[in-house]
Amino acid sequence: MKKNALCVFLVLLLFFVIIPKAQSQDSVHVDLNKAIEIALSETPTMRIADRNVQIKQWYKKEQIAALFPDVSLAANYNRTLLKQTMSMDMGGQTMNIKVGRDNTYSVGANLSLPIISPALWSNLKLSSMDIDLAMEAARSSKLEMVNQVKQAYYVYLLAKQSYEVLQKSYANLEASNQLVTNSYNQGLVSEFEKLRSDVALQSQRPAVSSAAKSLRLANMRLKVLLGMNIDEPVIFDGELSDYEQDVISATMPDEKDLQLAYNSALRQMDMGIQQLEQSKKIIIGSSCPMLALAGSFQYSGMGDDGQKFTNYPYSYVALSLQVPIISWVSTSYKLKQVNLNIENMKDQRLDAERNLRIGAQSYLNDMQQAIEDIVADRETMTQAQKAYEIAQKQYEVGMNTWLDLSTAELTLTSTQLTYCQSLFNYLSAKANLDATLGVER
Repeated sequence: MKKNALCVFLVLLLFFVIIPKAQSQDSVHVDLNKAIEIALSETPTMRIADRNVQIKQWYKKEQIAALFPDVSLAANYNRTLLKQTMSMDMGGQTMNIKVGRDNTYSVGANLSLPIISPALWSNLKLSSMDIDLAMEAARSSKLEMVNQVKQAYYVYLLAKQSYEVLQKSYANLEASNQLVTNSYNQGLVSEFEKLRSDVALQSQRPAVSSAAKSLRLANMRLKVLLGMNIDEPVIFDGELSDYEQDVISATMPDEKDLQLAYNSALRQMDMGIQQLEQSKKIIIGSSCPMLALAGSFQYSGMGDDGQKFTNYPYSYVALSLQVPIISWVSTSYKLKQVNLNIENMKDQRLDAERNLRIGAQSYLNDMQQAIEDIVADRETMTQAQKAYEIAQKQYEVGMNTWLDLSTAELTLTSTQLTYCQSLFNYLSAKANLDATLGVER
């Protein structure tokens, strides 16, 4: 009785605890939008980009702090080991006098404040540009990450649907092989036709196995891109066919509408040119007069051992003006170097813009071609499905051969795979075009 009760308990535990827990582990569903959100929040690339922006912001505050008064405290203590001796001529006689005290100390505060500093002001403006550049670099990382997630997700959907097509094809071959076997057992077909059917069925298994491996690999790559463990139970939702209506009804932008104003690479180059222009102001500012306010309060004392210390307070306020004169010689050469760097940057930007326009036009052409292929493939796939059904019925009643049935099934599989590939080509080109144009999500 005890053993029976224990068995019943274990069975109940299996059904009510272990099995629901295993099912809950497979209940995590992720679609494309959720995958993009996970990638933007969990991947190290985005965290590094955000930290770089914060670093630039703290650096700007560090530069602003240079405009505030700088106050420092100083203390000094000296112990004289051997006093300095001075010789004086007193009425024809030489007198040696030791000067100084055994102990000397000083305590004070120093103040400095820049009043006119063109180089410092220009450097603050450059720090603001660094923040904008870091934010644009973070935006570039975001666009690149979104594009990578989309591409990986579409590759997964392509592998998934290709695997399903090949599985269905294998099921059709199994059904056809069963018909051939039944006909052979009844003496209606030759042994050669049965052997061809068996060989065709066996040759399809490696393709199905390869498609399954490709699906697992695409799944693991997508998980790694999202910062997940490859063993984590996640179900990626969606089918390539879900995008069919959106693709067919999509409005293709005109070539004139392919504006690169939001392309991150070009925007970063523009900011780089602006930074070089600002660096010219820093070079000029470093050769301009600078005015600073300085002040100090000192409290010092001295005395010999065993004697009372004598104290002496001391303070001053001063204006310091520095006017560079000879530095303009080197400044002119520095400005010429910066001007050449600006011209180089402009030429690099022009070359990059031309290449990006060619790339954007290529992606647009791929999208247009993919739409035409999808419309044609969908019609061809419908006809191939109908032809296969007719060939299957005709073979069942002995009106055609197994070769006709096999050809119809092969054509159906080929058209289905071609249809999936056309959908993938459009989605992949659309993601690349969005990344090139700087379209966010």
